[in-house]
Amino acid sequence: MSWLRIKAIARRQSYVVKRAPQRWFDVVVWPVVDAVLFGSIGVYFARSSAPRSHQLAYLLVGIVLFHVIFQAEVSLATGFLEETWSRNLLNLLVTPLREVEFVAGVVLFGTLKMVAAVSVVSGVAALAFAFHITDVGLGLIPLMAILVVVGWSLALVVIGIVLRVGQGADILTWGGIALLMPLSGVFYPVNALPGPLQPLAKVLPTTHVFAAARTVISGGSLPLGQVVVAAAGSVVLSALSVAFVLQMLATFRQRGYITRHT
Repeated sequence: MSWLRIKAIARRQSYVVKRAPQRWFDVVVWPVVDAVLFGSIGVYFARSSAPRSHQLAYLLVGIVLFHVIFQAEVSLATGFLEETWSRNLLNLLVTPLREVEFVAGVVLFGTLKMVAAVSVVSGVAALAFAFHITDVGLGLIPLMAILVVVGWSLALVVIGIVLRVGQGADILTWGGIALLMPLSGVFYPVNALPGPLQPLAKVLPTTHVFAAARTVISGGSLPLGQVVVAAAGSVVLSALSVAFVLQMLATFRQRGYITRHT
């Protein structure tokens, strides 16, 4: 073996990382997400005095509800990204197709995918662990609706960033939702997070959704206060995301960024 050739390959790989900031997700972002997520789960279980059945239910309701926001976000974002990956974006822009029609079509298909995926994960939870997401009751409807709105809002942000900087930003489709998971307290209350992260977690509408679901699973009534806070936060987030993607779309057209996708 030639040490010089090995060094040359390693140096070439380092250039790729330097020129593509999204590749640092594997080195920095994912390890941080894993450490915060699983560390917080450990802290919660170490401190919790809740019955084991409730602890298991918290995990399962978190998994099922997280798939709602995950599928909503990924379906919409990848629906747009498919057009950039296939170099078909220019073709869409020169047709009579309007942006709202394109988004509506992607949302329709994405909703079908979301229903299928959530049905699968709910079915596995029921068959393998005797957990039924319907135990949340009618409160499940507003909670899922809020998560869908948040998922779509995050997807619009990703689409706006891709329009502005190019395909390298597509990592945010999965990276953004992964960052949201530990901060939202999907499997544990906010006080299990490291202290500096707790104020940020309390601002997120998703945090209040998962907290409300845990309250119901524990036998309490649906906390309307948290639902209202979550709904208000999702409305603000959706308004900001729509404004952002419209601004990025205008910049995309004015500066001719379509060349990045052809």
